[in-house]
Amino acid sequence: MWLALVGLAGFVPLALFGARAQNTASQKIDDGTKRMMKSADMAFAMNAAQGGMAEMKLGKLAADKASDAGVKAFGQQMVDDHSKANEDLKSTAEKEGITLPNDLNAKQQAIYSKLDKLSGPAFDRAYVNDMVRDHEEDAKEFRKEANSGRDEQIKAFASRTLPMIQSHLDKIKSIQSKLGS
Repeated sequence: MWLALVGLAGFVPLALFGARAQNTASQKIDDGTKRMMKSADMAFAMNAAQGGMAEMKLGKLAADKASDAGVKAFGQQMVDDHSKANEDLKSTAEKEGITLPNDLNAKQQAIYSKLDKLSGPAFDRAYVNDMVRDHEEDAKEFRKEANSGRDEQIKAFASRTLPMIQSHLDKIKSIQSKLGS
């Protein structure tokens, strides 16, 4: 019996150690999950920054090159609205310790290069179609971040900016239907 108690006594500390080890492992998993959640918010912020820069650069191109007055005006609105949104994001990112990119990604640069070679109605159609596609994607991503982001500041930025993006989407779809694109 004493052997049984010693065996049991030896088992209890091992069981407690095992429980402590499991709690530590759980904490590491939880911490890792939190970091992953933060990195999803960071990825959103990075993509939003690049997307905003692309909207401004493409908007300036449209304001200069478009043949349709509505497309020109929309391009200028992209420059104005996304300049403000990018400043908001930059301020938010600084508070969160996130360094945002300063350049377009390769896909955005390729779109710019493609559009820069076009003119007249061909430019208008290509720009409008790209803006519809882009704003549909943006609305989806901003809605996702606004609803389920983990970083409260980035989530709040997405919530503040989503109505602007939805407004742009509605406006560019209206322009698209007028152009018959």
